[in-house]
Amino acid sequence: MAGNTIGKAFRVTTFGESHGEGLGAVIDGCPPGISLSPEDFAVEMRRRRPGTSSVASPRKEQDMVEILSGVFEGLSTGAPITLFIRNQDADSTPYKVLSQFFRPGHADYTYFKKYGHFDHRGGGRYSARETAARVAAGVVAGKVLERLGIRVVAYTLELGGVRARSFDLKLVEKSPFFCPDLTASTKMEKVVSEARKQGNSLGGIAQINVTGCPAGLGEPVFDKLDADLAKAVMSIGTVKGVEIGAGFQVAKLKGSENNDPLTPEGFCSNRAGGILGGISNGDEIVLRAAMKPIPSIGLEQDTVDRNGTRGKIKFGGRHDTASIPRIIPVLEAMVKIVLADHYLRSRMFVASKPPGKKC
Repeated sequence: MAGNTIGKAFRVTTFGESHGEGLGAVIDGCPPGISLSPEDFAVEMRRRRPGTSSVASPRKEQDMVEILSGVFEGLSTGAPITLFIRNQDADSTPYKVLSQFFRPGHADYTYFKKYGHFDHRGGGRYSARETAARVAAGVVAGKVLERLGIRVVAYTLELGGVRARSFDLKLVEKSPFFCPDLTASTKMEKVVSEARKQGNSLGGIAQINVTGCPAGLGEPVFDKLDADLAKAVMSIGTVKGVEIGAGFQVAKLKGSENNDPLTPEGFCSNRAGGILGGISNGDEIVLRAAMKPIPSIGLEQDTVDRNGTRGKIKFGGRHDTASIPRIIPVLEAMVKIVLADHYLRSRMFVASKPPGKKC
């Protein structure tokens, strides 16, 4: 099975299945001398893991990260770092139906068409649980970025039709949905609760902001920074759309409206989202990701079995009602991994960051 690795200088390969022995990541290219211990992973893994709130899957996983290689006396050695997360609360019983029938909207059907034989328990390799390994790898990438003063923050912009109207990033960690608008967060809780009672699920939109990124990261022509960021975010199973900067709104603008005026002190606006020509311009990088509703729902749906015979499926496994909020640390992790990779690929050529706006 190819397609399990991302990056060139900072390479991350994830492995494992939802109901197997565990999941993990191998990181090749991490510079030596980076401080790293199992405790460094605790906060981010807790933000992503299930069973921590009434709006998430009730599956109970501690998601403790074991460092199997690449770290000696608390510091990275430059050798590949292997991280492992054991599965401790897998229940495959509800998934027996997937040995015959496919869940509409999920990857059961496409994995069957591609591989024929695959692990369908808990979604196997295509389960959202695979993202635990990404978050662990993102912690290591974050350690690289810390030295540069680069900060990545994601938050919920919209969930179930409820959209944030105020943006105080200090409130993000106080919201069960990582939303910067606590009034909107309260409304989100109500719509999620209602959807859960109905056996249904919800989609949403998240925004990722990157501050402190210097100008000069990114490679022409096919390894543009925005292209790699979009690919990394789109590689998360639930994501169906990515915007950078003004995104699809640019289609409605004239050039005079869309261009960000440039002065000796910096840019006066940021419709470019911090990237021009595929290379960071030193301004804040802004991305948005649109997430589809969770496909596994408690309502009966039309489907077919492996022989193409019509059937019905009503799924009763342990699932989130929405990928939000647990996708938030996953989005941050993927952006960190891409930024760390591009920094290590071009650090000898990175230009200085331009001063702040003075327009």
